[in-house]
Amino acid sequence: MLQKKQSLELYLVEPRGFCAGVERAIAIVEKALEKYGAPIYVRHEIVHNKYVVEKLREKGAIFVAEIDEIPIGAIVVFSAHGVSKKVEDNAFQQELHILDATCPLVTKVHLEAQTHEKKERQIILIGHKGHPEVEGTSGRVKEKVTLVSCVEDVDNLSFLQEQNLAYVTQTTLSVDDTRIIIEKLKARYPNIHGPDLKNICYATQNRQSAVKELTAHVDLVLVLGAANSSNSNRLKDIAIEMGKNAYLINSYKDIEQQWFANINKIGITAGASAPEELVQEVIEFLQKDFAVTIHNLRTIEENIHFNLPLELRSLKNNS
Repeated sequence: MLQKKQSLELYLVEPRGFCAGVERAIAIVEKALEKYGAPIYVRHEIVHNKYVVEKLREKGAIFVAEIDEIPIGAIVVFSAHGVSKKVEDNAFQQELHILDATCPLVTKVHLEAQTHEKKERQIILIGHKGHPEVEGTSGRVKEKVTLVSCVEDVDNLSFLQEQNLAYVTQTTLSVDDTRIIIEKLKARYPNIHGPDLKNICYATQNRQSAVKELTAHVDLVLVLGAANSSNSNRLKDIAIEMGKNAYLINSYKDIEQQWFANINKIGITAGASAPEELVQEVIEFLQKDFAVTIHNLRTIEENIHFNLPLELRSLKNNS
């Protein structure tokens, strides 16, 4: 007699996975390959997900760390995280054909930083040291920016109250943590200029809000996403802050059976750069060992779309 499978209730939260900026960035590489043929060079990971990167590599994309690794006159795609002015200038010097996949919401932050600089404001950048988006934004202004990564960093700032200050933010931060930092900045520097939480992208906010709602229904949360994905890490952190066990996994291969001891309600979400295929693979993996009942938990509806560069818009959408 076959042993009866343990029952498992699986809550799939929406929105999850790809955002409009990620979809646009991937489409730019795919359509560039379609129009110009391989190889197409991409500076850094187009988005922070190795599954996506490997799929594009199989199609003919070559990922490089720096511009000087690319042959003169070749086609280069800048990643969704954006690049500094220096990187862009180096690409022009090598006569590269640039396709800019920078998320429009990141570009918006670049423009805000440049506006503050024109008004002679000292810029504080709220973000994580070493993140490519932070490096890109810092390199879009001529003056040195001051990085603030946590609320404690605000206490260590040496600016005077009367100085002309402004702040901008990385787009993929924790909404709650960033709110606290902004409040602390405003309390210490009442005249500081900045956009409240408007620089935190819609997809980041929506996925974080969705995870908070998800935790009310489940005992454990699985987050599909890469270890170097800021927004994916924040989703895991939020679930833990809400009192639930949570694990960040690249794919079903990272799942450990002991996580499910005395657990019968699991929530699944995915970071903004994690494809839906990875979610479906996790579901199929769990169905092998459990009698799975699936619940779709829809929270906020997303209908944002970003246009491709003009030179790629004439190609039919085959993705």
